[in-house]
Amino acid sequence: MISGTNLRVAGVHLTSRVKQALVAMLSVTFGISMYIFMNSFMTGVNDIQTEMAFSTLAHVRVYNDLPEDQSNLLAQAHKTGTAINIRNARVIQYTEGIRNAAEIIQILENDPALYGIAPQVNINVFFRNGATKINGTMSGVEAYREDQLFETSTYMTIGNWNDIHSRGDGMIIGTGLAKRLSVKQGDRVQVQTSEGVSRSFEVLGLIETSIAGVDNSKAYLHINSARQLISQHHGYATDIQVNLKDFEASNAFATQYDRLIPYKVESWKTANGQLDAGNELRNIIAIAVSLTILLVAGFGIYNIMNMTVNEKIKDIAILKAMGFEGRDIVEIFLTQSVIIGICGGIVGVILGYVISVIVDHTSFNIAMLETLPIAYEVQDYAMAFLFGLITTFLAGYLPAKKASKVDPVEIIRG
Repeated sequence: MISGTNLRVAGVHLTSRVKQALVAMLSVTFGISMYIFMNSFMTGVNDIQTEMAFSTLAHVRVYNDLPEDQSNLLAQAHKTGTAINIRNARVIQYTEGIRNAAEIIQILENDPALYGIAPQVNINVFFRNGATKINGTMSGVEAYREDQLFETSTYMTIGNWNDIHSRGDGMIIGTGLAKRLSVKQGDRVQVQTSEGVSRSFEVLGLIETSIAGVDNSKAYLHINSARQLISQHHGYATDIQVNLKDFEASNAFATQYDRLIPYKVESWKTANGQLDAGNELRNIIAIAVSLTILLVAGFGIYNIMNMTVNEKIKDIAILKAMGFEGRDIVEIFLTQSVIIGICGGIVGVILGYVISVIVDHTSFNIAMLETLPIAYEVQDYAMAFLFGLITTFLAGYLPAKKASKVDPVEIIRG
């Protein structure tokens, strides 16, 4: 507990050098406000990138993974020295796709961690309009399930997403693909599979996700139409896309069901390690930059407190001659540091919020973004204030310790 006398002495020191106190406080304010802004910006960037990535990417994907080892197993079954003659070896044809998608979906739907699930039939095709021929992908989907997972309907620029549910001869294509094919809503496009099957589909609408791979070469149609195009039965699917309530739990979910389901269960972290690594790197950069700013602010406070000790050295000697002990002197100077830290911290938190709001409302067109992404996380403000207090406390402790060791006799003698 700080004594009233020490508190009053600390107050006199602060008010006698208002400019120095303000400079020290501004150092803390700048450090904390930049810490808040940097973390809010980096968190916003990570959030928007995750949102954009998950506009077409599921948290967990179930698919039929073909064996990686295509070597001749018959040759490996013989011991060294045995003469064998294998001619014209061939790899057998494995079953492609998921044959019983409805059963797999029923198993996964019972998990309470699941948010949504959607089967897909993805086909590599050629889109043709007159002489123009473009290689791309058709994705057969159930409109409701697909929209629940990826909010696909929000990316529609022309037409209605749910039209593919009722129109077996229609499809929705990316805006880039429509431009390359020179087609618009209502036109018909010829589609040809790798097996040579050809069929005409009407363009029901256009979609724009800002992802080039989707906008320039992908089309959506009803899942049953896709099955008919490749002559597959009603339970067939090439992929089952799964979204969880917490996408960070995807690895545990995939590991659990990879043992129970006779197909490959893969989390987004395994399939897209670069996305997760990018988020982690941005977080590390933001924390490093923010802590550096706070450290620089701490050095500023240290210098100012050190100057104050040197300027007040005679006052300190007089205080010790009057009976003040070393711990009283430490208490006086630490009190000054903490007051500077609290005042600078409060102003810094407010300034950090104001800067974030200004940036959040400033026009800055990038891809589909109209402003820079900013996230308002309460823990960023709390951590900034806490780090600010710790920095000012440490910056004030060393000068206070130095002041407590002043010998009043030597100072008064000069």
